[in-house]
Amino acid sequence: MCSMAMGSFALMIACAAIAADVGGVKLDDKANVGGQELVLNGAGIRTRAVFKVYVGSLYLPVKTANLEGVLAKGPRRIQLNLLRDLSGDQLSDAVNDGLKESNSPADVEAVKGETEQFISIVKAMGPLKEGSVISIDFVEGATKIGFNAAPKGTVPGEAFNRALTKIWVGEKPVQADLKKAMLGG
Repeated sequence: MCSMAMGSFALMIACAAIAADVGGVKLDDKANVGGQELVLNGAGIRTRAVFKVYVGSLYLPVKTANLEGVLAKGPRRIQLNLLRDLSGDQLSDAVNDGLKESNSPADVEAVKGETEQFISIVKAMGPLKEGSVISIDFVEGATKIGFNAAPKGTVPGEAFNRALTKIWVGEKPVQADLKKAMLGG
């Protein structure tokens, strides 16, 4: 009986070390952004109509369940693991729409130039294939965009990153259940 208890304990420890699995995508429990280790706060599936589009995950220095905690100082990562092929235009249009829906018109106007920079970086990535990973890191006052672990560009400014982050976890997110999942709920 004692060895069975020890075996169960070892299994629990091993399971705790396994990365999260969301929609068939295995996510790391931790990510290194700007030299700081971040923890997986939560992850969920973005759907559009009946289609699964991507797994969205949020990495932070410490777990939080609210927007204020997400936007607190410190690095953060939003990661998109694509579940289907997308064009750069499709993703760009979704980001533009998300910014407008999740932010005030004044906030959208205030980051118009930065949004154009971000869109240009996304479009330059070309066709985005199923299984690809897009990382959106906020570190050192800038948004750093990565594609399949390769850096693709940087957009300066905290205001832009705050507006971008609100697409997923703001008051009017792109998808309520995705927000809940990314906030650990």
